[in-house]
Amino acid sequence: MKAGADVVVLDGMQGGTAATQDVFIENVGMPTLACIRPAVQALQDLGMHRKVQLIISGGIRSGADVAKALALGADAVAIGTAALVAIGDNDPHWEAEYQKLGTTAGAYDDWHEGKDPAGITTQDPELSKRLDPVAAGRRLANYLKVMTLEAQTIARACGKNHLHNLEPEDLVALTLEASAMAQVPLAGTSWIPGKGGF
Repeated sequence: MKAGADVVVLDGMQGGTAATQDVFIENVGMPTLACIRPAVQALQDLGMHRKVQLIISGGIRSGADVAKALALGADAVAIGTAALVAIGDNDPHWEAEYQKLGTTAGAYDDWHEGKDPAGITTQDPELSKRLDPVAAGRRLANYLKVMTLEAQTIARACGKNHLHNLEPEDLVALTLEASAMAQVPLAGTSWIPGKGGF
């Protein structure tokens, strides 16, 4: 904040291409939704919440993910892997190619290696020819439209007329862990683990 940042981007542990050692993938980082409340509190303590944008990334896949992030205090979300999949990565059409790389369609995440069978995350001219940018753009637009509609539907179900009107009070958690991490009540109670009361 002292450096005059306009935006803080939080990238939770579900983000990324898995382009790191397994020890990091399995043991380092915090779940994305668990990062939001402490970040919001830090910005509030500095008097900067809503003045500096808080953008959440890492595992955002659906409109429900968007709605949860905004309800917890984020200003916006960013997507990465979901966009790759929407435009055609992990398409079963390329199953034989994925198997040659030692993986399968639906599980490929080595985009950093430049051998992407779908031709999306590569500099290889032959692989790049596989990507139809017009069709990919349409698929991405459809994905973003549906994700937006899902998030808006959730907001309306909470009685809100805009996504940015969602707040933590609109959420409940289905597990003790999620309740403690997101600091929202366990479903059917008013209890938040670590906050006392029941």
